Amino acid sequence: MIISRTPLRISIGGGGTDLPSYYERFGGFVISAAMDRYVYVAIHNAFQPAYLLKYSQQEHVDSIDAIAHPIIREALRLFQVQPGIEIVSLADIPAGTGLGSSGAFNVGLLKALTTKLRQHATPASLAEIACRIEIDILHEPIGKQDQYIAAFGGMSCMEFHPDGRVDVSPLAIEQGALDDLEEHLMLFFTGYSRSASAVLQDQKTKSEHNDTKMIDNLHAMKDIGYRTKEALEKGNTHAFGELMHEHWLIKRARSESISNPIMDRWYERACASGAIGGKLIGAGGGGFFMFYTTDKVSLRQAMREEGLMEVRFGFDHAGSTILVAN
Repeated sequence: MIISRTPLRISIGGGGTDLPSYYERFGGFVISAAMDRYVYVAIHNAFQPAYLLKYSQQEHVDSIDAIAHPIIREALRLFQVQPGIEIVSLADIPAGTGLGSSGAFNVGLLKALTTKLRQHATPASLAEIACRIEIDILHEPIGKQDQYIAAFGGMSCMEFHPDGRVDVSPLAIEQGALDDLEEHLMLFFTGYSRSASAVLQDQKTKSEHNDTKMIDNLHAMKDIGYRTKEALEKGNTHAFGELMHEHWLIKRARSESISNPIMDRWYERACASGAIGGKLIGAGGGGFFMFYTTDKVSLRQAMREEGLMEVRFGFDHAGSTILVAN
């Protein structure tokens, strides 16, 4: 049996500039952090010539073409995996909540498959293959940060070049500032799940049609990414909180589907209860609010009164790993 563990992520700055519709023209920059909430993928031999798949649904099929789950189907096709295999997936946090679960599942599946097939795979190659499956083969209107941060882990800076190359480097943040982020960042589930693809399709279409408002918005997001890098590498976490607020205002202006009056009220109450800044993690439209706060007790109480569930977390520094291989 092979079991992989792959981290989910929180986006720190520059989100949205990792989509090909933007970076192929202007280059993109994103800071992302892996968190200690995970997707697990187990693979072992089945005692029948079929593909047995267990995720939020169950499949028992005889051919790769018959597999409904698109990522599993194309990964097995890519590696020419024969029938007689069982794949089981579990996650600490459900899909559709903005924490990069699809990319993490994809990378975790590839990590488990390459281990089973005894093929060497670097974090960069895992991320590259995962992006090929989701973007090139399945034509999902998504970016690349989820796959790369899932593979590499840590708090990473990612440069997306117009020719498709991705450079990944660790954020040069001191331990004290990292500890401060773990202490003062808080996550709250909005109760809304959504498809990132549906939210990102609008961005992709407008970018491809050279919509000036969209392009300028993404330019501003990239600039916030670079400013966030500078602030965190100087240990100025309070400035990071202020940049989160600026990020939220710019992101919210990108599309009417990013927020709604209820979420706006939650954000305003959070800021009135000790939050320096915050944002919806992921494409928007639901999922998790993340806030940087100087008063965790007050913010926790305010969000509890609004009915939002807190999820506590720390950072993951290992990326996709193999827990069991026998």
